[in-house]
Amino acid sequence: MSLKHKLAEATAALALATAALAFSGCGTPAAPQPPSLNLPEPVQDLIAERAGSQVTLHWTMPKKTTDKVLLNSPVEARIGRAEPGQKASQAGTVTADPNVAGAFQENLPSELQSGPLRILSYSVELVNKRGRSAGPSNIALVLAGAAPAPIHSLAAEAQANGVALHWSSNAATAVRLHRRLLTPVKRQKNATAEPLELNLLVPAPTPGQETGALDPSARFGETYEYTVQPIAQPIAQAAFNGKTLELPGEVSAPIKIDVIDTFPPAIPQGLATIWVAEEKTIDLSWQPDTDTDLAGYIVYRAEGEGAWTRISPATPLTSPAYRDATAQPGHSYRYAVSAVDQTGNESQRSTEAEENVPNP
Repeated sequence: MSLKHKLAEATAALALATAALAFSGCGTPAAPQPPSLNLPEPVQDLIAERAGSQVTLHWTMPKKTTDKVLLNSPVEARIGRAEPGQKASQAGTVTADPNVAGAFQENLPSELQSGPLRILSYSVELVNKRGRSAGPSNIALVLAGAAPAPIHSLAAEAQANGVALHWSSNAATAVRLHRRLLTPVKRQKNATAEPLELNLLVPAPTPGQETGALDPSARFGETYEYTVQPIAQPIAQAAFNGKTLELPGEVSAPIKIDVIDTFPPAIPQGLATIWVAEEKTIDLSWQPDTDTDLAGYIVYRAEGEGAWTRISPATPLTSPAYRDATAQPGHSYRYAVSAVDQTGNESQRSTEAEENVPNP
């Protein structure tokens, strides 16, 4: 056999051996894997809120099991509730899909709605179809005990310095005032945008003090909705990372108010007059008005005991000064000034100033 034939046979034998090895490798069984326990991942972001007699829980449902397998069916959530030093009891159950917002709401049992304020803890435990779980969620806290009495007769009134709110309450408690903007947000250049939602905390009134509050940030031309909610005395709990818990009562019925500017600017002060012989004019000056929506000033003149007449131009004066070049020799004049805002509201006239024009 020639060398060429020997090389060909050796190459064919090597190819068959390689194929045999590859074929035998495909048949080797993989290492056995443990079966999935199908335990939903525990909830990590549980929060709890109490208002009046109701407690509401919110959390995010997981999308995977502890084995990192995607959950493909609804999961049962068991809600636990406990007072300090007591074993948790089940407050209820809900079912929610994976990777959605979970929620639970309950009316507290009557015994938890009365008595002194005390800590109440909640947790959520997600279980599989066999009732097994990977553990409870984080703990969320609210206060049990008697909630503050509801607030009644909420009323609002537009004033020059804001919106004044009044209400009646059977107890002197702090109040959370909530404001919502109902008119579209105005996008003005170099202007601060009006917030859509605003919360103001009103301290409890002192003995003899009237219940109510002033919202000085309300703007003319806007429409707002207000609600108030009483807040029980907060309790600081050093044992829970120093967090302060509060117990809010029921939210009042909302009221709506159109904040219309019907309020004139301040009356100009310090009006002074002087006869300028060289110019044959009477010059007027006064202190500038500081109202933010000031449009200008109007000057009035009366001769002797006669009626007042506007002598300044139709467009309000923008500076606190005016020159009367129409005064006649031998006449006596009285002057007064008013201020007008950008809505057209005019103040009362200022204190009069009198000037006599001498005969030549």
